[in-house]
Amino acid sequence: MSIWHSHATSADLNAMAGGTLIETLGIEVVELRDDALVARMPVDHRTTQPSGPLHGGASVALAETIASWAGFLAVDRDKFHVVGQEINANHIRPVFSGWVTATATPAAIGRRSQVWEVRIVDDAGKLACISRCTLAVIEQRSTYGTAEARG
Repeated sequence: MSIWHSHATSADLNAMAGGTLIETLGIEVVELRDDALVARMPVDHRTTQPSGPLHGGASVALAETIASWAGFLAVDRDKFHVVGQEINANHIRPVFSGWVTATATPAAIGRRSQVWEVRIVDDAGKLACISRCTLAVIEQRSTYGTAEARG
């Protein structure tokens, strides 16, 4: 049984990212599972520190992006919107090249808040970062990804 309130595809979500930080960092949604959302991000000149490894801030941006997408999919968007409230991250191991893949799974999906766990792994499947993101669910029609949202 799916945790998602309504249907969307990876292509739908990726199309909404145009002209945003998500696009700038090269983040792309690659899979929607019944109980998780998966995205990836390149480890390249856009996402690394001057010394070479993946920037921790890029990992956090990936984690918040995928958690926010997941929260967006888990609510009735005609009635609710989700916004980030808190995020934390533990950087476990450096990544110097390739891609990192983030998988967001729900720790709690409530009426007023959601908590998502995001595990970020390297191409070998080794844990690079683990994050937890709390989202507030607000009573407001979601305009996420629309021209209306961008003003």
